Amino acid sequence: MSKYQKLTLVLATVLYILTIFGFFYLKLPFIIALFVLFTIAMLTFAYLCFKQHNDYTGAEHLQQEIGILNAEKEQMRIDNEKSIEEKNSDIRKMQLNIDDLTSRLAENEEELSKFRSLHEEETERNVSSADKSADMMIEGLLPPDDENDAVTVDIIEVARRAISELQSAAREAGLRINISSASDKLMVHASAKRLLIMFRNIIDNSIKYMQTEGTLVITISAIEDDIFIVLKDTGKGLPENETKHIFELNYQGSNRISGNGLGLTQAKAIVEHYGGTIYARSPAGSGMGIYIQLPTS
Repeated sequence: MSKYQKLTLVLATVLYILTIFGFFYLKLPFIIALFVLFTIAMLTFAYLCFKQHNDYTGAEHLQQEIGILNAEKEQMRIDNEKSIEEKNSDIRKMQLNIDDLTSRLAENEEELSKFRSLHEEETERNVSSADKSADMMIEGLLPPDDENDAVTVDIIEVARRAISELQSAAREAGLRINISSASDKLMVHASAKRLLIMFRNIIDNSIKYMQTEGTLVITISAIEDDIFIVLKDTGKGLPENETKHIFELNYQGSNRISGNGLGLTQAKAIVEHYGGTIYARSPAGSGMGIYIQLPTS
């Protein structure tokens, strides 16, 4: 209650008492005058109370509006910070993916560079050692084929078919098989049936000799007029002095498992029939890698 309200209320009280007192001791005109003054005082008090109430209500309303605006402003700030953080997180993830892809491309380029170098060396050795009797033996190991030998096939699709056919056996052996290629389709002049047998023989060899759970990654790429295929598993591999003999007919290394030893020899025969080369590398503790080059035509 304000100072003026208090004074007005005291004055109204005094006038009320005087008015009551006047009924007993004063004449009528004085009583009416006191009653009029009392009424004026009460009306003044009521006006002051009404004015203070309006002022208070307006200030309270403004305070509420200010509070609401401040709350909305704070919520907008929080939402903006959250949105910025989400975008920054997406950018960081994209950067990590880019870095990972860049790293993989660098590794693939390095591997392909080594592959080409080794391929050239292997080609030179094969050219110097090739003879007519070897050609006859290769032709004898070729699986029968009822297709046109010059047909163009998608070698990536053939690899997928081979994986699909051996997926059950690979799963039982704990072997995961993946294909990696920068292209969706790579065409080569060869028999799909013979290429399928080639992939199946090599994959089956990994399934038999891994002896532990792991992965087999099949990388297929094209460089100029050649298709390069790398089949790399994470098994125990073989010593170097045994690795160089794995394509020989009936050869089985120190990790011998039941079989006739014909699979990789037949795969070599198929590759060389189409003018390609095949060799193996097995660094200590790094699994077995089969490297194949095939001309596209």
